[in-house]
Parts: sequence; structure tokens; C-alpha cells
Amino acid sequence: MTRAVLSLGSNLGDRIGHLRGAVSALRDVLLVASGVYETPPWGDADQPAYLNAVVLVGDPTATPRAWLDRARAIEGVAGRVRDPARRFGPRSLDVDVIAVWDEDGQPVLSDDPELTLPHPRAHLRAFVLRPWIDIQPYGQLPGHGWLTDLMGTDPVATDVLDLRPRADLPLESTG
Repeated sequence: MTRAVLSLGSNLGDRIGHLRGAVSALRDVLLVASGVYETPPWGDADQPAYLNAVVLVGDPTATPRAWLDRARAIEGVAGRVRDPARRFGPRSLDVDVIAVWDEDGQPVLSDDPELTLPHPRAHLRAFVLRPWIDIQPYGQLPGHGWLTDLMGTDPVATDVLDLRPRADLPLESTG
């Protein structure tokens, strides 16, 4: 079985609805979902706050490219429009493939510009690492180490102070 960690984020429209829609679209492969965190925007401050979560998914036949294709399809259903002028701009739904492991549990590494694995900036993003710890407290980001150790590095250690757990917004499936 291949497994993947996917990061979910939304800051436009029905933010929790978009996250729940993504979880529902993944229900056939969903292993576990994190809690939801409200976070300030990253990389482009002129936009609303995000809701973020992480999911662990598994499928015996999925390739890394299949995870990316599925992520993009889920974004499309949520009305995601990519604005090349605002790479880190607002979005209805963002689904990033953070890391993938093959059927033997080995991390998949890729330097393909369209699907770099592990995600090249995941180790810098508290909004990815903190929810991931919810579902894998002893998890490791391939090539970067233990998630808990990464939480103490810059800029993550500073950014994590601005994350707000939203226990009032569970990710139950809508389907």
C-alpha cells in the first residue's frame, strides 16, 4: 500500500466546507485526519486567515502522480483558481502532496518540478507540521527528520505561536 500525507488549506468561501469536502472526496482512501487549525496566511499577508488540516491516505495502487492528480481534482471541485501573479495568494482549497511512501514503507523522493517529494517547503510550515503531529506524533519528514524536532526550528517555532486549534470545527465527512 502506498501512503501519502496531504495538507489541506482554505481561506476563501466556506473554509470548513471546503476542507470537509476534501475529506469526503478522500473517504475511500482516508486513514486518519488531523484536527483543524486556523492560521495566518503564509507568503502573502494580504488575505484572510486559513483553516488547515492534514490527512494520511493509503491506496494499494496509487502512484505519487495519482496522489497529485487526485489532489488537483479535489481542488477543482472546490473551485480552485490558480493566480500565477499570487503564488501564495488566497484559495478556496489547496491540497498539497507533502510526502509519499511506497508499499515497503520507503519514502518516495522526486525532484520533478511538478511534484517534488517530499514537499520542498513542508519543513518550514507550522501549518503542515503541527496538524501532522496530531495524526503521527512520531512521524518523520523524509530528508528533514522528526516532526517534533522541526517544530523547534526557525521559522516554524515562531509561526506555531500563531496557530489556533479549532476543536469546534471537526472534519467529519459530509458524504
